[in-house]
Amino acid sequence: MTTTTTPTRGAGHRLRQDVEAAGVTPLVGVFDMFSATIAAQHFDGLFVSGFGFAASHYGLPDIGFIAWPDMVAFVSRLRLAFPHHHLLVDIDDGYVDSEVACHVVRHLEAIGASGVILEDQKRPRRCGHADGKLILPLEEYLAKLEMVLATRRDLVVVARTDATEDEEILRRAAALAATDADVILVDGVHSAHAIRRIREVIGDKPLLFNQIAGGKSPRLSLTDLTTLGVDVAIYSTPCLFAAQTAIDQSLQDLKKADGLLPEHSIGVAHSTALLEGNISRHHTARR
Repeated sequence: MTTTTTPTRGAGHRLRQDVEAAGVTPLVGVFDMFSATIAAQHFDGLFVSGFGFAASHYGLPDIGFIAWPDMVAFVSRLRLAFPHHHLLVDIDDGYVDSEVACHVVRHLEAIGASGVILEDQKRPRRCGHADGKLILPLEEYLAKLEMVLATRRDLVVVARTDATEDEEILRRAAALAATDADVILVDGVHSAHAIRRIREVIGDKPLLFNQIAGGKSPRLSLTDLTTLGVDVAIYSTPCLFAAQTAIDQSLQDLKKADGLLPEHSIGVAHSTALLEGNISRHHTARR
């Protein structure tokens, strides 16, 4: 006798509902628990950025250094602190091996992640907005993607291509849209016209746009993206780059002021009050 298991409706279902609703669902990239605590006050969706995590956890660029247990542990802490926020997780190429990708997906789904992004790059990998990217043969990536799709129960899966040639982008986007992936991402897309062409070839499949300061993609508002038919927008690095800017400026100011702290700034009480909110959410999540 064959039995079928009905997928549990959880974090993936909630994200899927938001993606399928009208308008663009924004997800803000965070790089550690503190940046997530601030971002969670302003947005309902968080993006666990590989760029940000590599920078904060290892002090290294986004070129393939992330070990999957480190990422899983980070997402576990995030979910405990933010039980009701969307958590979309960048798992790069699934950490090379298809079996490892599926293992990571099982872990993330058990933790309560909302979704993952799986790219078609091969090693040595690069940030999606960097030069020198290499991609897997389409059939090889599709085989990995199908294994991940067969493994997930409720998790949203974003199929991502890092192709850079126009015709190859469209060929891959169409192939990814023909799978059971929930959302399609072409990373480093270079123009609004290119977004329109991608939108045409993927049909009704939801489309994700990755906007990163200084990247290869155009600077577009949520209103612009809605007009272009985009359903999800991830902002990979606003917290990381804001922290870099603010820390650098603050330390320059400290040197110029002969070591005197500024009179008017966030202090112990304000920062502690922010973090105490995480304690209350921990307790709520355990009930």
